[in-house]
Amino acid sequence: MQVVAFIGLGNMGGPMALNLQKAGFQVQAFDLNKDALAAVAADGAIAAGSAKAAVQGADFVISMLPAGKHVIGLYQDVRSDIKAGALVLDCSTIDAQSARQVGALLGDAGIAFVDAPVSGGVGGAKAGTLTFIVGGSAENFQRANDVLSAMGKNLFHAGEVGAGQIAKICNNMLLSVLMVGTSEALQLGVDNGLDPKVLSEIMLKSSGRNWTLELYNPCPDVQPNVPSSNNYQGGFMVDLMAKDLGLASECAQQSQSSTPMGALARNLYVQHQRQGNGKLDFSSIFRFFSKK
Repeated sequence: MQVVAFIGLGNMGGPMALNLQKAGFQVQAFDLNKDALAAVAADGAIAAGSAKAAVQGADFVISMLPAGKHVIGLYQDVRSDIKAGALVLDCSTIDAQSARQVGALLGDAGIAFVDAPVSGGVGGAKAGTLTFIVGGSAENFQRANDVLSAMGKNLFHAGEVGAGQIAKICNNMLLSVLMVGTSEALQLGVDNGLDPKVLSEIMLKSSGRNWTLELYNPCPDVQPNVPSSNNYQGGFMVDLMAKDLGLASECAQQSQSSTPMGALARNLYVQHQRQGNGKLDFSSIFRFFSKK
């Protein structure tokens, strides 16, 4: 049985670790949150007392952490405890430069590394249908296949280390622009007397069709089983979208890329965040345009 160390058991990491356990891997898990650690241990994972203990003897090491500084700090701390021949997969969404720094840090110790940020949200993590966007060598991408396939259904090799992070923030920047535009258009219709459900159906059959209209409508009670119909609870938090848009902005500055729509979306999400909405789903930007 192959052993996977999993570090970071939050809303995404916890379900991902459980799917690995269900797929037949032995999971050695660690999180500073004792309740999160106990939850995965109840389903058969081994609860490690520290990150160092979790990685010992593991064939694969997976991390799911909030920011680049946390990922760098983790691997500076546990690098000497990871066995030779192991593959490290960082599934956090961080800046590409931090991913490259971790790759170099581990490479100096003879440890293989890929950055593998995810798309698909908490629902995808629980269902095992995540999309993984991988940066690293072709050989390491192939090595990661079985582990990633236990947690997701779409695997993409974006390029060398760091490419996964760049592709992820490009996707999320576009998603934010689509969500803002969809919310703005729906609210314009509502303000002029249209039924948002009827307007959504019209746009879904017209040139305005997009993912947010089809699967994640931001207007309450248009679609069942989406955060907007549950008071914007669950899903992908505004705080996380604002963070990802910040990463996109930094990346654009470094490459001198023009991203005016991304910059505007970031401005709107940061304003929405500062109004106390950080823990709501990112589709709650719909409220930003409401006259109420």
